[in-house]
Amino acid sequence: AASKLAVERVSNMAVSFDMNADEGKKMLLKCASTALNSKLISSHQDLFSPMIVSAVMSMVGVESDHIDSSNSAGDLKSYVAVKKIPGGDVRQSFLVNGGVAFKKTFSYAGFEQMTKKFSDPKILLLNVELELKSEKENAEVRITDPQQYQSIVDAEWDIIYNKLDCCVKSGAQIVLSRLPVGDLATQYFADRGLFCAGRVEGGDLKRVARATGASMQTTTSNLHDGILGTCGIFEERQVGDERFNVFEACPVRKTATIVLRGGSEQFIAESERSIHDALMVVMRSIKSGSVVAGGGAVEMEVSRYLRDHALGIKGKGQLMVTAMARALEIIPRQLSDNAGFDSTDVLSALRKRHAMGDDEGKWYGVDINDGGICDTFSRGVWEPSLNKCNSIAAAAEAACVILSIDETVTNPRSQDPGAQNTGMIGGGQGGPMTNMMGNAMNTANSGGARTGQLGPGVSYMKGRGG
Repeated sequence: AASKLAVERVSNMAVSFDMNADEGKKMLLKCASTALNSKLISSHQDLFSPMIVSAVMSMVGVESDHIDSSNSAGDLKSYVAVKKIPGGDVRQSFLVNGGVAFKKTFSYAGFEQMTKKFSDPKILLLNVELELKSEKENAEVRITDPQQYQSIVDAEWDIIYNKLDCCVKSGAQIVLSRLPVGDLATQYFADRGLFCAGRVEGGDLKRVARATGASMQTTTSNLHDGILGTCGIFEERQVGDERFNVFEACPVRKTATIVLRGGSEQFIAESERSIHDALMVVMRSIKSGSVVAGGGAVEMEVSRYLRDHALGIKGKGQLMVTAMARALEIIPRQLSDNAGFDSTDVLSALRKRHAMGDDEGKWYGVDINDGGICDTFSRGVWEPSLNKCNSIAAAAEAACVILSIDETVTNPRSQDPGAQNTGMIGGGQGGPMTNMMGNAMNTANSGGARTGQLGPGVSYMKGRGG
């Protein structure tokens, strides 16, 4: 009951926003900035917060005045990719909004002769191997005439050339394959002004398919315009020491790629984790459509609300609701301790401010910059209301599960090496553990003592529900 009251109070306090309006986008920016506040890249919020909001809004399908929230619960990594490139300044990071970027794959001779930039190209995605395959070790071909061997070799070449001809006749200017594209195919496409790349990762190919509208093909037969995708601009771009294939101005615009730069791999790895946290926060904010203040303000307001509600309850229920109200104060107390302030003074000031009961006082939380308390909502310290409701409900449910345990039997690790192998106390000299447990259950069920000793190092305890 106390958890339901807490969740209802948080839902009533939540401030809704319209993502189509400028105010809604500003609120999402503040949510992203709040998630980055305690991270390594907190000093670059002005760069990464707009990137994160733009990437998530492209993922959920925000276009002009239409929002498709059905994709917000999808896999984040399948829509938004984060690519890491060591070297350079962190301010050189950039976003490919509504497009895809991935590192240049392994290439053969003839790759440098390809055209590296196209405008409005047609894109073909394949799951086909475009190279000559060597025969297996146990392959056997029986011939009666040497001319027959030449016909077999010619048939192999005809197969690969037919595949390449079909790709060219389809009208595609960019050919991407998840499987290898050999040196023959690379030179063949280069001579005809096409761009190709093999061994493209599956996740990158899926993002290209979502962004360009192309369909993955498992054969080169019957290729037509309906299975081809397109984008505004494709180019191979040098980024640091790496070369990236970049697809921009894609028609579907439901994918995005964030390219991270940094001085070391450790810094970039930490930046990636920070950006992932912020992406999830913004996505949850869009899904819930409302936010609440952070900094322990919500916990203190819910704690005050539960204390007031507990005064009208008779019996032991009052103690339970009061205990939950007291437990919620741990959040602002821990924030004060982490910031190096006196948690007792901060909590006293918060209780006094929230006890006034006005609408402005409910948003007061811990001021970790200057010490004391402040209006965290006006400071832009926001959290998705859905996250807060789920946290309170999950914590209450976990506490109920723990309290529902009736009996526990502890078996400390024995110092005798033989006890672990035999499952008996004293290396097999004592009785089996199963008999000891049975004796404990019989003693507890017959109205005996709630606690006792079964043997050396083994104790039992009976709960209230036993």
